[in-house]
Amino acid sequence: MTSRWPAPPRPIVSLDALPPQPPRQRVKVLHVITRFIAGAGGNTLVSVIGADRERYEMWVAGGPVGPLWEQAEQHGVRTVKLERLREVISPREDLVVLAELVRLIRREQFSIVHTHSTKAGMLGRVAAWLCGTPVIVHTIHGFSSHDFMSARRRRAYLAVERFAAPITDAFLAVAPEVAREAVEKKLAPPGSVSVVPSAVEVDRITAESDPAIRSELGIAADAAVVGTVGRLDFQKAPLDFVRMAASVSAARPGTRFVMVGDGPLLDETREAARALGVDVTFTGFRRDAARVAACFDVFVISSLYEGLGRALTEALASGRPVVATAVNGVVDLVEPGATGLLAAPDAPEDLAANVIWLLDHPDEARRMGEAGRARVRAAFAPATMCALIEETYARLLGLPQSDRAAERAYGRSPALDDQHVLHGG
Repeated sequence: MTSRWPAPPRPIVSLDALPPQPPRQRVKVLHVITRFIAGAGGNTLVSVIGADRERYEMWVAGGPVGPLWEQAEQHGVRTVKLERLREVISPREDLVVLAELVRLIRREQFSIVHTHSTKAGMLGRVAAWLCGTPVIVHTIHGFSSHDFMSARRRRAYLAVERFAAPITDAFLAVAPEVAREAVEKKLAPPGSVSVVPSAVEVDRITAESDPAIRSELGIAADAAVVGTVGRLDFQKAPLDFVRMAASVSAARPGTRFVMVGDGPLLDETREAARALGVDVTFTGFRRDAARVAACFDVFVISSLYEGLGRALTEALASGRPVVATAVNGVVDLVEPGATGLLAAPDAPEDLAANVIWLLDHPDEARRMGEAGRARVRAAFAPATMCALIEETYARLLGLPQSDRAAERAYGRSPALDDQHVLHGG
């Protein structure tokens, strides 16, 4: 339980009028992540820039790949790029990274090491354990990529997760289904996982379609638009989006399709669209991805697996009617007929049928979009996520709940007011 220690009284006089007072020692927290990009990276970025800076000194260490390093540094977060940290298992390189983490943790004497993703989760937790770090926390963003690995690689990754579990003091999961999967696969002990929804900055995501965006993309004001935002990689199944688009286009001519994002399957996805004769607009990475998505009449998530998916929560936050694949944590957020519609993964015809239904029922689609926006605003604000994480920190360290952490449960964090994390790439 969180400490019952009484809250400190308010200062009787202005601190500026007092003789110099020593600064209070802050709790040093190191986040370790494999790739500082997209979903897990965005989640980590929001949590570190929204932390209570009077109580916590935030650090991030991770692989050099990712567009979020500069944003973290701009907000006073200390950063360490681990040049040899990659997703694939490489014993020689991984030992080098482990040694670098051990040196960093011993030098800086962190009170908390908070890890993300399988590779960084294992290396970060082992390094923290070797250094005697008081508190080790691991956030589970999803395990479902394991289902698409070779049997040998899957066994290796599961073994890594199970090896690190006993040295972990607390687990956080981005959705209830993700927490359940962790316990059922024996990757976390029963009762050790708390659900902390992955935040989106709801107040910065517009629900209003910008006519200038449609004009820029060459889309008529009265044309129906079906779109998606996310990396064009295996996980997101962009070819399924194109196949869905071909089916919808045949049934509802004049519908426009937009894909926002970049990735290794961009060329293959373009070629598939040409081969199927469907007109898809590829915007590439857009920093204003949320503004583009607000122009969609239907937002589609075609992923084969998702812990939860920041693109999904941002789409719902914009009030878009959503069609998503029924995978992992997605089903915790998209309730058929209430906040959107679901289709089986790897089934573009099912996606198409759901998209056509929403296009044919605009009033119902609008109401689902409004319900999804209300749900995300209620539970996925950055202030809420930061407060829940800091409740875990305080409980594990025996600290009282801070006033700022409590306030963030009901309002915005000032550190987030000028920052919007976008995930169009």
